[in-house]
Amino acid sequence: MKHRIEIPVGGDRMIVESGHLAKQANGSCVVRYGDTVVLTTACMATSAMPRDFLPLTVDYREYTYAAGRIPGGFFKREGRPTEKETITCRLIDRPLRPLFPPGYTSETQVISLVLSADGENDPDVLAINGASFALVLSNIPFYHPIGAVRVGLVDGEVVFNPTNSQRDVSELDLVVVGTEEAVVMVEAGANQLSEELLLDCIWKGHQELQKVIKAQIELFRARGLEKPTWTAPEPYPQELYQEVRAALWSPLKGALHTKEKFERKRAVSGVVQGYVASIPEDQPEKRLAVKKIIETLEEEILRDAVLRERIRFDSRRLDEIRPIAIEVGLLPRTHGSALFTRGETQALASVTLGTKRDAQILEEYEGETLQKFMLHYNFPPFSVGEVKFLRSPGRREIGHGVLARRALMPVLPHGEEFPYTVRVVSDILESNGSSSMATICGGSLALFDAGVPILAPVAGVAMGLIKENDDYAVLSDIAGQEDHYGDMDFKVAGTAAGITALQMDIKITGITREIMGQALAQARAGRLHILGLMGGVLANPRAELSLFAPRLHTLHIPKEKIRDVIGAGGKTVRSIVEETGCEIEIENDGRVIIASPDGEAARRAIQIIERLTETAEIGKVYTGTVRRVEAFGAFVEILPGTDGLVHVSELAPYRVREVTDILKEGDEVQVKVIDIDDSGRVRLSRKAVIMESPDYDPAQYEGMGEPAPAGGAPRRDERGGRRDRDDRGGRGGDRGSRGGRGGRGGR
Repeated sequence: MKHRIEIPVGGDRMIVESGHLAKQANGSCVVRYGDTVVLTTACMATSAMPRDFLPLTVDYREYTYAAGRIPGGFFKREGRPTEKETITCRLIDRPLRPLFPPGYTSETQVISLVLSADGENDPDVLAINGASFALVLSNIPFYHPIGAVRVGLVDGEVVFNPTNSQRDVSELDLVVVGTEEAVVMVEAGANQLSEELLLDCIWKGHQELQKVIKAQIELFRARGLEKPTWTAPEPYPQELYQEVRAALWSPLKGALHTKEKFERKRAVSGVVQGYVASIPEDQPEKRLAVKKIIETLEEEILRDAVLRERIRFDSRRLDEIRPIAIEVGLLPRTHGSALFTRGETQALASVTLGTKRDAQILEEYEGETLQKFMLHYNFPPFSVGEVKFLRSPGRREIGHGVLARRALMPVLPHGEEFPYTVRVVSDILESNGSSSMATICGGSLALFDAGVPILAPVAGVAMGLIKENDDYAVLSDIAGQEDHYGDMDFKVAGTAAGITALQMDIKITGITREIMGQALAQARAGRLHILGLMGGVLANPRAELSLFAPRLHTLHIPKEKIRDVIGAGGKTVRSIVEETGCEIEIENDGRVIIASPDGEAARRAIQIIERLTETAEIGKVYTGTVRRVEAFGAFVEILPGTDGLVHVSELAPYRVREVTDILKEGDEVQVKVIDIDDSGRVRLSRKAVIMESPDYDPAQYEGMGEPAPAGGAPRRDERGGRRDRDDRGGRGGDRGSRGGRGGRGGR
């Protein structure tokens, strides 16, 4: 039976239907907002294998048919997931995973398919809501429905689920996911907004998403469904836990308070191996249970140290940032580079500058777009001392790269000011927590080193949380174990003026506004501390680009001259490229971008283009080439594609009987533009150039002919007839251009 519910969210209604499509899934629903439609399903394996983790898989696909398009490429079908699809998978997974009950290990899969896309309403938020609806309406033990809403800030007003047009002008792009009680996930990009404003937007979003949670409960009851009860199995006997705790608490605590990461691992390993070795080999189940208990003890010791003693394993205060070391310009042939080391996390960031041709073409259901700023994050296995195959980037690498890119985007210069394509690559060389934030710091410094005129430096810091009942502690710059055993990973990036990116994940059912406010305030203090250290090494972008970076020169030409520069089939522009070795890009608005590391070659290309696009000016003297000689005058090409007529009366400061007495085809001659009529025909004068010369002496022309009347009088041709200046003179005539090229002069 089909069920339908409508939810007023933002400026439209979210329509949810169930019981109609994909009925063999454990749970399914269709979510619609505007003309964007997403189908989401949830399925669970019938049997659970013994595991110590939740095998949850989330997939999200944007079909191009949803927008009425056929995919590009040879195969004409969707291929590997795009970056947008990968990020949306993470957006769905991150808030759901912590809300499954402890001990639940059945394979579970959530799939969201975009069936219709209107180009204005992003399907990602619909997919998050659809995943919660599908799980709630299934027999899967998922008991905490969530809601999601996008929050924008347009002209100072908070907008819920803004359209893509509104997002283009919004100061904030925020996705808030929460339960009835609290916020469970935040993902945001912002234009240097204050902590107070951002916190207010988060909580307004949390209030708005309550409508979605309420609708899930109503639909669940309307369908008369019941959820199975779930009791988590005991991971180990309590008696054994007490035994191991009594024996290992003190030595394990001492080992864990070792400052360095690998020294700590060795100290812990010594304690664990000694105890496990005392268990008989014929009791493998007990050995396995002991290892689980020891991991539980590590978590309890960390949380106890933070909450009771207010100290961390590496002896830092709760708000203390690890020691930072910064180097810039360490790679000789890159366009910019920086090494950012914070504690035992190290990121090597490099910058490469390119032209528009280097921009990434993104093919999405909405069509193709160009991405001129790329940030790629790599996490090789040696960064954590492991031996693994080097694979293509996974969801984690893509997610961290997108977060860092979002943090740096608001400070990048506009394309007209800096028309380069920019690629930042961050290679994590060491990792012990917060490598994405090290990427932001290193990337900002590398951009400075490359001479990219970004508005302000950007730094990031990862915040953590340890919470038990009403007692909690917020940690600044969390290390790996604090992330693993803690309750929150809250990444905050921004400038001294405000926040540019946020990402928050939690492992508990939610956090309060008070906790988030403290985390943001503590993050700001840490960020300003890091920015101060960065500024002490490199405070401003370098004044000059690297010698190895291409130089981009921009000039503007009239739109009607674009075809002159391109030429028939691109012949003209190709000839310029071959002659100068430069790369040339021509925009539809008349912008021409010339790229070359050789300044002289770039200047030569500019001169050629300026010559091609120059228009004749009255009163200006040009050196031209005689293209055709007629009885009434000569046609001279003064600019590429622009000819003008030198009437016989304007050839010399005396009466000329035959044009060929003065000029022949192929001659170079200096002429002055004396008139351009409404049709663009150009009149030239050689006589004016001669008479206006400083060393002009009329006496030297005596005897060469009768003085010509001012303005050029009509003359008789050889047949005794009379030919006026404006006579067309047969083929070609006084048209201001050569045959077949008419009408181009003086446009």
